[in-house]
Amino acid sequence: MPRVAPRCPPTDAATRAPDAIVRQRHFEQNERLSMKVLVTGAAGFIGSTLTLRLLARGDTVIGLDNHNDYYDPSLKEARLARFADHPNYVHVRADLADRAVIEGIFTDHRPQRVVNLAAQAGVRYSIENPLAYIHSNIVGFAHILEGCRHHGVDHLVYASTSSVYGANTLMPFSIHQNVDHPLSLYAASKKSNELMAHTYSHLYGLPTTGLRFFTVYGPWGRPDMALFKFTKAILAGEPIQVFNYGKHRRDFTYVDDIVEGIVRVLDRPAPANPAWRGDAPDPGSSAAPWRVYNIGNNAPVELLDYIGAIEKALGMKAQMTLLPLQSGDVPDTYADVSDLTEQFDYRPNTSVEVGIARFVDWYRDYFKV
Repeated sequence: MPRVAPRCPPTDAATRAPDAIVRQRHFEQNERLSMKVLVTGAAGFIGSTLTLRLLARGDTVIGLDNHNDYYDPSLKEARLARFADHPNYVHVRADLADRAVIEGIFTDHRPQRVVNLAAQAGVRYSIENPLAYIHSNIVGFAHILEGCRHHGVDHLVYASTSSVYGANTLMPFSIHQNVDHPLSLYAASKKSNELMAHTYSHLYGLPTTGLRFFTVYGPWGRPDMALFKFTKAILAGEPIQVFNYGKHRRDFTYVDDIVEGIVRVLDRPAPANPAWRGDAPDPGSSAAPWRVYNIGNNAPVELLDYIGAIEKALGMKAQMTLLPLQSGDVPDTYADVSDLTEQFDYRPNTSVEVGIARFVDWYRDYFKV
């Protein structure tokens, strides 16, 4: 089925005054100089950082966020306040699973490109509340796909996760590996997103790109993540819970490096791979305009070393309670980002020591510690 191409309704020039026609042409030229981008999860950690970057380069952003209470909503409000009054920003408080609202956004605002970052996050929470992941990550994502399909969107970029590698142990994780053994419903929901996007790319020619994020950290980060939890506990003189006895290795990736990768990918809609073969299928590409990429630091760090960097930045020692590996967690993550480097010249350049120091400076300032 062909996708809808026009973004603006046709006008009857004969019924309009000459100055109105000039204004319309000026508007259309300005529209072509920048992009109109829908960013879901715009009050979130990555979404707010991306929104600031897009606005700074002259794009118009329609931001969507449901401001739920998975963690303190006041942090989301503070992130949003950094750009809420920007003349090129429009904010919608709504849930991805509200089909009518999502359809209305596409109809009213006609975004040219979409970055879907809104999701129910967290491996451990998915064990306690699995249906929240179906509601947001699958039903909500289907609404985004339908909006893109029916409104001629040029490119959909969406968040996947390193968790899709699940039971895989061959390091580094490569997009050319099979990922059919997820260990949490969170991971399964994100793998489902990749499969759903492929179907829309195949059936409707919609270019889609999935980005498998590897443990994102930095200023304005999520309170449920290790860096936030550890910093808060150490400053309070409380012990931190260290799972897998600190033997975890994670490919910690600084948020600005993540956003740089998102922007580079967003600007180049996913192409089909003309060399793709059904008798030897490459899991990372397709004969349809569909791609997935790892986006990580390509340098895993042991958890105990990560804690050491936090201690150094804080000037305080951590009290540690060592615990076994939690259900749903994987011991190690390590991103092979060679495809992203070769195709987009993506080169993350923020060390863990620098990134953690920046987070600690932000944390002390934000919480007046």
